[in-house]
Amino acid sequence: VVVNDFGGDLHGEATEQTPAQEVVAEITAAGGEAVANGGNVAKADDAAGMVQTAIDSFGKIDAVVNVAGILRDAYFHKMAPEQWQAVIDVHLNGTYNVARAAMEHFRAQESGAYVHFTSTSGLVGNTGQANYAAAKMGIVGLSRVIAMEGARFNVRSNCISPFAWTRMIEAIPVTSDEMAEAFDKFRQNASAEHVAPVATYLVSDAAKDVTGNIFGVRGNEIYLMSQPRPIRTLHKGDGWTPDDLAATLEPALRHDLYGLEGSGEYYSWDPI
Repeated sequence: VVVNDFGGDLHGEATEQTPAQEVVAEITAAGGEAVANGGNVAKADDAAGMVQTAIDSFGKIDAVVNVAGILRDAYFHKMAPEQWQAVIDVHLNGTYNVARAAMEHFRAQESGAYVHFTSTSGLVGNTGQANYAAAKMGIVGLSRVIAMEGARFNVRSNCISPFAWTRMIEAIPVTSDEMAEAFDKFRQNASAEHVAPVATYLVSDAAKDVTGNIFGVRGNEIYLMSQPRPIRTLHKGDGWTPDDLAATLEPALRHDLYGLEGSGEYYSWDPI
């Protein structure tokens, strides 16, 4: 395994911490083989270097798990261009950079698997995270097309929407006793250890027929997430005018229109 981490904090700034080296030590202690890489996924050359590290260290590359992320939360009307761009660069462009670097090798060997991490912040929505939501939904579209184009080369691509206690979650300010209690349960019942088996399965040969899908992992729960498809249609033989739509569309589709519930309201029960 090549373990990549830029060594940065939640805002993408470099620090002296070396999470990648810590993970490599854990893997090695458990009897596995791993090397650390400190490249920046937002830079195409660094992403290519990550892939090359895998080939130099282990002879080939079999799978890519795109999980790098930062946060720059702000309400949309206050979001600065640099806050937007930083998140897009790491999440969406970073996913593209690493996936693109690996694809040439996957095509040549006619095998390979991707797992990209998305989020309910994009799939469902969260206030204060327009940049994060846009990037995470972009990853869904990217994964879907990679799966479609990669099928003839036996290359698969899926997404995981994880619920897990991480450094990013830990940085969210606790503003009430109820929130503190909920976070405590979340910390205990939804860890990264719950997500890892699903990622491992999806990149394995056991999942050779699973591609182009989105899975949610929340503690001991696994979800197959829906993807946008038509659910209702309206027809009018002579076409529609704005007045026709004003009189017809909302009344006809009222019970199927989506509300504004965010991820927190939708997933209102404690992780199992």
